[in-house]
Amino acid sequence: MGSGQVTDWQGKHVTVAGLGVSGVPAAKVLHARGAIVTVVNDGDDAGAREQAAGLEALGVTVRLGDGATLPEGTELIVTAPGWKPDKPLFQAARAAGIEIWGDVELAWRLRGPDAAPWLAVTGTNGKTTTVQMLASILKAAGLRTAAVGNIGVSLLDAVLGDEEYDVLAVELSSYQLHWAPSLRAHSAAVLNLAPDHLDWHGSMEAYAKDKGRIYEGNRVACVYNVADKLTEGLVREADVEEGCRAIGFTLGAPGPSQLGVVDGILVDRAFVENRHKNAQELAEVSDVNPPAPHNIANALAAAALARAFGVPPAAVRDGLRNFTPDAHRIAHVADVDGVAYVDDSKATNTHAAEASLASYESIVWIAGGLAKGATFDELVAKSAKRLRGVVLIGADRALIRDALARHAPEVPVVDLDRTDTGAMLAAVQEARRLAVAGDTVLLAPACASMDMFANYNKRGDAFAQAVRELGA
Repeated sequence: MGSGQVTDWQGKHVTVAGLGVSGVPAAKVLHARGAIVTVVNDGDDAGAREQAAGLEALGVTVRLGDGATLPEGTELIVTAPGWKPDKPLFQAARAAGIEIWGDVELAWRLRGPDAAPWLAVTGTNGKTTTVQMLASILKAAGLRTAAVGNIGVSLLDAVLGDEEYDVLAVELSSYQLHWAPSLRAHSAAVLNLAPDHLDWHGSMEAYAKDKGRIYEGNRVACVYNVADKLTEGLVREADVEEGCRAIGFTLGAPGPSQLGVVDGILVDRAFVENRHKNAQELAEVSDVNPPAPHNIANALAAAALARAFGVPPAAVRDGLRNFTPDAHRIAHVADVDGVAYVDDSKATNTHAAEASLASYESIVWIAGGLAKGATFDELVAKSAKRLRGVVLIGADRALIRDALARHAPEVPVVDLDRTDTGAMLAAVQEARRLAVAGDTVLLAPACASMDMFANYNKRGDAFAQAVRELGA
């Protein structure tokens, strides 16, 4: 099928791997274009049966409880992003020389000739916030845009819907990038790289390589994190269009071809005349909400992509001022007796928790949950000097307790031996006991939530509720 647009789907046998938020729209789109679609799905639960019934009513074949066998006559597979590359279905497809696309690849191929360009963002942490900041900046510049991709709005809907866009702000996960070989963004950013999803990718090298795909074929700018050498290395390895530039962002003073911070001002030394001598003021650090270091880095990356698209400086400032972050991302819940209570339940890995802990001087840290194979020595060693005390909850709390014993033995630790949801109220009460006026009680678990809660949102809600009970 090559890497060009596929215009004629009539009678083409396509297998869609997985139902869910990407599989169902993909099956519908392909069926509407005349393809003969078979959906295969590992699960056979009530939800899957309901989705299957909807597709079968349209004339799509659905096979539940069998995601391993390759349907006869398959010419192309379109997969949900989460399906692992080593699945038997894909091994069979590769052996037969059949291409495998993800939903992002399908959306890319289905774009019209005058489609809006994509400004793309990936990274271990900060993707959603950066894409939302970027969309806010683009809107402030009067551009028709949307934040799409891995953040809820399907790329297929954005590409094929009636709404016309000037540019799209696109969040892409490493899974989506793995299955998107022909994607070519206008400009793209890799915010940071830390070990994550290694069970899916198989190794840190494979994970980084998939993240680096976002730079392939960039036209104007490859945006990287000056503090994260791995991201710069991915830019060096990328095959980009002639004239595409490497643009760094830094929390320090920027060099030429970089954006950075000088005396509380976000400045641009990349998209200005004579960048060796000149700098352009974009916004103040206080325009970034919240102005925590890692969030300022997100703002700089968003600004770099917007500037690569030709957005004026005033729109960067206005877009950042207009931006409100999603819940459970270093969200200030309340002050009680001079202690600030902050919900960063979204800090589900050590890299995110490290950024969160770096934002405050004196912390009572609430941590723990499902470690997903993570280790905590580096996190604790880097953050030890900021810790007034620690309250541990969740299934894998012993891993953090052992790291604290090694690297912060003088810090008092409360180990709550319970994983019921009521443990959060107990944790907040213990944290209050340890904290003194001027401290921050920070929920930054460094772990996933599913041992105790349905998701990180519910965990953050439980924390906020417990804080409100203290205040009352």
